[in-house]
Amino acid sequence: MKAPEGKANGRIAVIGRGTAGALAAASVSRLHPDQDHELHHIYDSRIPIIGVGEGSWPSLVQQLRQLSGLPHEEVQRRLNGTRKYGVSFEGWGRLNQDFIHYFAPQQVAFAYHLSADVMAELLQANTRARHIDAKVLNVTKVDGGAEVEFEGRPPERYDLVFDARGFPGKPDPQEHINIDFIPTNSAVIRRCPATVQPPCQRGLVLEPTYTRAVARPHGWVFVIPLAVHTSYGYVYNSDLSSLDEVQADFDELLSQEGVPEFEHRAVIAFPNFVHRQIYDGAVARIGNAASFMEPLEATAIGFAQLQVSLILRMRFTRPASYFEDDAPVINSFLVNDSLAGGLFVGWHYCCGSRHDSPFWRYAKETAWGNYRTAIDSALADCSGLRKFDGMMALLNGTTIDESEWQRRCAFFPLTSFAQMAYGLGVPLRQQRAADA
Repeated sequence: MKAPEGKANGRIAVIGRGTAGALAAASVSRLHPDQDHELHHIYDSRIPIIGVGEGSWPSLVQQLRQLSGLPHEEVQRRLNGTRKYGVSFEGWGRLNQDFIHYFAPQQVAFAYHLSADVMAELLQANTRARHIDAKVLNVTKVDGGAEVEFEGRPPERYDLVFDARGFPGKPDPQEHINIDFIPTNSAVIRRCPATVQPPCQRGLVLEPTYTRAVARPHGWVFVIPLAVHTSYGYVYNSDLSSLDEVQADFDELLSQEGVPEFEHRAVIAFPNFVHRQIYDGAVARIGNAASFMEPLEATAIGFAQLQVSLILRMRFTRPASYFEDDAPVINSFLVNDSLAGGLFVGWHYCCGSRHDSPFWRYAKETAWGNYRTAIDSALADCSGLRKFDGMMALLNGTTIDESEWQRRCAFFPLTSFAQMAYGLGVPLRQQRAADA
């Protein structure tokens, strides 16, 4: 990358050491055009990293190779990883059949199933930064950059701050767009024995694996097979189902699958939202501080990758005099792209599931049924909604021109929309007429 004029990126801070923070710090360290820059990686060691098993998209495979400098096989081994070739849906949609959403090209492109805590360690080992262990009280844009206020130490000024501190404490309608067409808000996380076994002492699982998304009466369960354990998570709506009801159904599923034991990891409440100001020219909110939607299609890592790469590309290739004018354009793109991804996730519920339960009736009829009104009331002229409508129009056509094959809505290609539509049994022409 070519550096812009001056030292406009001389001091950069990354706050947070989870997945998004680790990606940002490693990206700055590896990609900064000026080796004399100063990078501070700031985190509060009292806040633990929850070692949830995570899925990802194929774009992460090459990025981790680039950031770590290690061969793909070594990266996978250090992540306790398996090769994810798609998502296996069980019991979703009107057809009551199981189907797979493959990455394209099918059975060639793969991502990783990985341990989030191990990934942060892998990236941190390849990051040149001064580490500051402190609680951050506030991050504020100031003239020429941003100021970070700490508990028990003087504030620091930076040219650019990546804020990866996670979910907002309580979403504020003035700052956040609520994605209420996604019907879940909580997850129970359990760690279970491994279901795949490395074929040799080298410990590398090469067989194709898939993230399972199992429809259940109170929501759905993700199953992520890692080399050392299997991560299970029951995703549900705490306003519709009690924790006791969810735990009981979780127990029933594990019993049906012959899982003899598990380790309880966490009960996590989450908002589905997009921050209205992801990037203001000096402060870049990334990861769960920028947006979040339930973990159905590995959106968290995918959006963190996009946020970090887009902002760094602009900062490292554009003259500093352009930064202020670039910021609203980049922010608008990131906000709308996140909403486009949220629409793709929410659309998964449009045909219900094999369970005729209060959750699935709410998900299909109330939550997804109001997606257009929710978007229009939150953000006028949403380009993400136009992209989503464009995908529906393509799928409704009798033929799709070859020039349209590479179209995307967020990072979801047309092939993803087609696979999900046919797997769920989406009545596309009827849906278009209803929306009209």
